[in-house]
Amino acid sequence: MCPMNRRVLIVDDEPDVLELVDFKLKGQGYEVIRATNGLEALSRARCDGPEVIVLDLLLPDLDGLSVCEILRAQPSTRDVPVVIFSVLDRPITGTRGARIRVFQWVKKGADLDTLCERVRAALDEHKERVHRRLSPKEDSTPGEEDQRA
Repeated sequence: MCPMNRRVLIVDDEPDVLELVDFKLKGQGYEVIRATNGLEALSRARCDGPEVIVLDLLLPDLDGLSVCEILRAQPSTRDVPVVIFSVLDRPITGTRGARIRVFQWVKKGADLDTLCERVRAALDEHKERVHRRLSPKEDSTPGEEDQRA
């Protein structure tokens, strides 16, 4: 179980999928936010501050790849890990794949425990990255800047 403040945004236009993934993640202790299309996902990502996004690629308005590109272009969401959860089973490669920086790819129909494991791994990796960014550099000594010759 994880602390309840670990917030996950689920983006899918299929109500049954949303309900199932929501139930599974809440059972693991996550706080879940839902979006049913790309525009709502972008709004929720900016306003609700999820720590990870579970994203379907086949959405009715903006496709998931476009959502990822927009997320990566915005300072408030550029570092949020994205786990693709889609019927499409091939990760995107090339220039577009590099731009969207997907953390994990889970094919719909996989065991939901696998999805939960990928969400947990994305959260752990993101937490570690933030910790490294906020930690003081080990090679500088406190007060070193003040010692001028």
